[in-house]
Amino acid sequence: MGFYTCMSKIKHSGSTDLALMGGGIPKWLYHRMKKLSLGVVEAILIEYGHKAFLSKLSDPFWFQSFGAAIGMDWNSSGVTTAVMRALKETINPNAKSLGLYVCGGKGKESLKTPEELMQLSDRQGLNGDLLSTLSKLVAKVDNTALQDGYNLYIHNFIVSNEGDWSVIQQGMNPKDGSARRYHWHSEHVDSFVEEPHSAVCGDHQGEILNLVAKEADNTRSGILDITSEHPDKIMKEVKRLVLPKYHGIKSKDVDLKRLGSILWLAEEQGTKDFEELLLLKGLGPRTLQSLTLISEVIHGTPSRFSDPARFSFAHGAKGGSPIPVPTKVYDETIQELTSAVERAKVDQSDKLKAIAKLSKLAKKAEQGFTPTKGLDEVIKKEKRESYKYGGRTIRGYEKPPEDEQLKLF
Repeated sequence: MGFYTCMSKIKHSGSTDLALMGGGIPKWLYHRMKKLSLGVVEAILIEYGHKAFLSKLSDPFWFQSFGAAIGMDWNSSGVTTAVMRALKETINPNAKSLGLYVCGGKGKESLKTPEELMQLSDRQGLNGDLLSTLSKLVAKVDNTALQDGYNLYIHNFIVSNEGDWSVIQQGMNPKDGSARRYHWHSEHVDSFVEEPHSAVCGDHQGEILNLVAKEADNTRSGILDITSEHPDKIMKEVKRLVLPKYHGIKSKDVDLKRLGSILWLAEEQGTKDFEELLLLKGLGPRTLQSLTLISEVIHGTPSRFSDPARFSFAHGAKGGSPIPVPTKVYDETIQELTSAVERAKVDQSDKLKAIAKLSKLAKKAEQGFTPTKGLDEVIKKEKRESYKYGGRTIRGYEKPPEDEQLKLF
């Protein structure tokens, strides 16, 4: 049995250069990452569908912003592992209802991708031969045809019931201590415009059983073309995100106007002044700040993710840079998003619409907004108040500043 996949729009949609940073994810953070990831995925599917989610996933800027929003170091290579691991462990147990599947993984797990795709295809009636061939082909292009010094060690293939797919894979360059993530996408979605890679392209020919069939001639030609291209030319043609290797965040990494308008919206306005947000009444400013950034992850257009570091101000990072993880806020964000998604499943989408409104209000607030605080001042305030929100790092819970501790006695 064959199935339709949009061969005419297959593209190498982007790449990301990252710093190799070690350290595992503590359990208290990872279980929150999984819960929030599932909520974000479900909200995107409810509002926009499978194609839009796969399109977002194939955007390196969105991917990095999402990783930062769920609590990873914004410029770490570990974002790839954490995001894909969290998605696989939350999507696959709910695959029947979500209509999405994540195959592959890191190291030896990546080698099992074709086998997993064949098993999935047997259950879902998809074309396992084609999917497994595409998985091998994409890996071969980035690992062999593209001689850029990075050897793949992560390969994930995400596919929908309709046969649309995205591939997220990452290579390592041990010489300079860096990693490079590659994004592939099977179909162009007009609402998420991306630069197509002309050398990885083939016309849609209807039902294609395998890549050696006569109908797949254009696809084979596209792959042959890419092997003759110089790596420098290939890398110039894809959407590319290059992140710094230093720890932490600097002012140049954040659009202060965007971040400042969100802080202003949370602190100065709140739900009391916006009728559209009455369903979120009772949320504190700090939770509203996080929920607004999550709203952007769900509803934002590509231009909103040009500064992934900004999304670290949703839930911080395990090392405390730029801020400790506000566990109480994180839990409230999960609760609000999960509640909104569950209501939407039974035709009560009012709360989910209220969350969507947050991203629109933040964008509107930017018009004519002038930041009054620098990044250092924002970080200082967040860290000072971190203890109030259950601030936690790998070193433990945050304590009140000394002057605040004196007030407690």
